[in-house]
Amino acid sequence: MNEQVYLRTNVKVEPLWNNWYAWPLLMQPVTAGCITAKLHLRILDSYLQAPHIHKAALKNPAMRGGPFMDYSGGIEKVTKLVNHTRSELADLIQISEDLSKFNNVLIEEAQGFSLAELYERIPESLRGFVELGYDLNNYPSIRLIEPLLYSSDYYKPEMQSIQLSTIHGDDRAFVLSTPRFSDENELNLPLTYNDPLVDKLFRMKYEPGSLRICDEIAERFDLNSKQIELLYSFFTTQEPPKPAALPEEGVRIRYFGHATVLLETPDVTVMTDPLISYKFDDASERYDYLDLPERIDYVVLTHSHQDHVMFETLLQIRHKIGTIIVPKNNGGTLQDPSLRFVLKAAGFENVIEMDEMDELPVKNGRIMGLPFFGEHGDLHIRSKLAFFFEFFGTTVLCAADSNNIEPKMYEHLHRAVGDIDYIFIGMESSGAPMSWLYGPLYPKPLERKMDQSRRLNGSDNVRAQGIIEQFSPKQVFVYAMGMEPWLTYISSISYDDDSAPIVESGEFIKFCESRGIKCERLNGLREVIINDKEES
Repeated sequence: MNEQVYLRTNVKVEPLWNNWYAWPLLMQPVTAGCITAKLHLRILDSYLQAPHIHKAALKNPAMRGGPFMDYSGGIEKVTKLVNHTRSELADLIQISEDLSKFNNVLIEEAQGFSLAELYERIPESLRGFVELGYDLNNYPSIRLIEPLLYSSDYYKPEMQSIQLSTIHGDDRAFVLSTPRFSDENELNLPLTYNDPLVDKLFRMKYEPGSLRICDEIAERFDLNSKQIELLYSFFTTQEPPKPAALPEEGVRIRYFGHATVLLETPDVTVMTDPLISYKFDDASERYDYLDLPERIDYVVLTHSHQDHVMFETLLQIRHKIGTIIVPKNNGGTLQDPSLRFVLKAAGFENVIEMDEMDELPVKNGRIMGLPFFGEHGDLHIRSKLAFFFEFFGTTVLCAADSNNIEPKMYEHLHRAVGDIDYIFIGMESSGAPMSWLYGPLYPKPLERKMDQSRRLNGSDNVRAQGIIEQFSPKQVFVYAMGMEPWLTYISSISYDDDSAPIVESGEFIKFCESRGIKCERLNGLREVIINDKEES
């Protein structure tokens, strides 16, 4: 059978790692071990002991982002996952435990004198993978030699899989607290992310391919008859519509939701933090995968949080991407794994790092990385950048979750780049406690008061005003708020009119309007066309 078909646009794709939704900290082996030992197993064990508590907690929307499994199936699958995890990931669990224990040894015994003798006390699981050192205050720390981890047995691509199903609504279980178990309507393929079949499959959303791909998948993964029938249902002979044509000149900016902005000129296409929704019957208005151009020359990733580095989207558009630009990391700190190594291991070939104030020339423009403060709980994390774009003299800043905690920095930036025409600014001003993402990396739990004071938040009204006063933009867009209905599975955010980010951004919009600056809070989709003839 050589019938030419397309992959349906409402086929949901969930990249998994040991049945959990994949994100950067699950790709680097040591951080994966910490999350497995100190988060995943604790959630699973808690569910097995008292599933009714998890179900009761999730009736309260405020508990959605907590460590409660949103699962209504039998406990057999949960028990199987626990046993599989303890067996197949025993070495990663051990490396997490050893790291915590040795960190305590280092803090107690490294007092500013030579560290050479302490190398003999490094646990066997870590030997050769870490370097010991001091900062200039003689505080000791461990540096991971990350490239060696990816070539070791600790890197486990066999834990990767891709789960396919047909999506009919936006509601999905929160990814950080709920593993994925396939049922009769879901097909879990043990595909590693760097497998050529991944690009071959997802290219068929846009280009026709042979239906023989179903036979190839069925034979390779030994699918049963029901699974084969489900696989065939993911394809259609109906040709998808083409995206709207790009204007012949100028710049078109399209907002796809959250922190995803597509900037297009006749010469170059750039997308920030790709997170793209699916279209289905009765879906709210949105752009989807079929609204993407044939090629995306550059994808830029502002930081490594799970709602900004989305393997679900990146794998589906990898065949379109020319180059991925990522922020340079600290070079071996546990809390800041290299995004370049993560993506290269996952099969993304052309990944380049950009540092603060680095500049990449493109035709009729440039891409520049700017410092990004805040939103990381005061941890020393370098892999974060705001991005400045210039095309045909029009300038755009995408500041993602930047928090203006040091206004002087923006004064210095203004001297470097001048006024900026269009600014996208994140104002999720409440933010979760720092431990929400980074807690499993700590050798011991943080004090609650300390944790609550260190938020993963963006700018509030006053701090956002400071950015605008520096750059005097023509137009401002509040984005990266997690407002879109298709985002709760990745962000857990739910707002009402009294929510602080809504109130703060509302006051900020009034401030901008009082200064004669157009400002709007984005939710869903938006298009701006900028050229000599029009600006809309």
